[in-house]
Amino acid sequence: MPTTDEETGVYDRQWSASWSGARKERIMIPEIVVGIDVSKNELACSLCDRTQRPLAQRTFPNTAEGVAQIARWARPEAAWVLEPTGRYSLQAVAHGRAAGRTVLLAPPREAKQFLRSLNVRAKTDTIDSAGLALFALSRPLRPYPLRTEVHEEIAQLVKTRKSLSKALATMSQQCRSMPYSKSVLEPAMAAIRAQMRQADVRLGQLVRTSPELSSARQLARIHGVGPVTAAAVASCLSARDFTHPDQFVAFIGLDVRVVQSGGSSSNRGLTKHGDAELRRLLYCCAQSSLRSRGSPFVMQYEREREKGLSTTAALCAVARKMARVCWAIHVRKVAYDPERVYHRPPRSDVAEVVAQSDEQANVGA
Repeated sequence: MPTTDEETGVYDRQWSASWSGARKERIMIPEIVVGIDVSKNELACSLCDRTQRPLAQRTFPNTAEGVAQIARWARPEAAWVLEPTGRYSLQAVAHGRAAGRTVLLAPPREAKQFLRSLNVRAKTDTIDSAGLALFALSRPLRPYPLRTEVHEEIAQLVKTRKSLSKALATMSQQCRSMPYSKSVLEPAMAAIRAQMRQADVRLGQLVRTSPELSSARQLARIHGVGPVTAAAVASCLSARDFTHPDQFVAFIGLDVRVVQSGGSSSNRGLTKHGDAELRRLLYCCAQSSLRSRGSPFVMQYEREREKGLSTTAALCAVARKMARVCWAIHVRKVAYDPERVYHRPPRSDVAEVVAQSDEQANVGA
């Protein structure tokens, strides 16, 4: 995955040896799978193997005892596969791992397309569980990620703050369009602002007291990045092991979708796969960086506009660059230096040899 920015500074080096090894790593497809369709009250389960036929099907209650029953009912070597359904699936994941089972994550969009390709005329929880099992047997899936208590609190605070901000914006528009209701809306707006300040204070406390969020202080120094975005990005980077900045860019859906067919090839915007909230925050940071004094991202924005990109596309390119800078600061534990964002220092001979070997390995792959 080559970088799409024109400038590749110290924060945008070529593939490292560790990333080259990670690309070659293969996640094994299990021999037998339990597909679990999660709902509020029930867990519909289907046990399937490589014959792609359900060996057994049963429905359990979505409780701790129900998950324990699944562990006793299914074979110990069977991997569990679930779609993320918020808090309804967390109990099954946590208790399944505690029981020593392998729990895999089925990406919702890909799983939905796979189930649609089966051309089944009915749709029930049991049929969906069998489809999830077949989906896990057809491709490698990654383990279901579980957030720590700190990361979960950060995610909930950021999501809550977004809802409060959206409500505040709606009320502000209503004050302008309905002046007679201003006296009623202003106390509610003041209360919302107080709640947002309370959320900001709690985010600051978590950043100061959590060692895994120590990079948030440096991330907040990036032009256009505020404390909320810094805490959210630091939480994401510390919760997952991104060995290359392009992995982080793809995780938040800022990577460019390439469409190639025959002799034609084109870029069709962003993939928009992954964390939509982080993508929104970094896009807002890109907008803010253009108004920051001494921001190194202004020149890139102007260059992208001169190439004919729209305002939105140019801002997305800036947000993509900011994501790479955030990754470098967190992984390499360095201070933010605006002069190094688009400047590549001279490499040593050893580094050049490693880079050339990585490039050759990528071409061969």
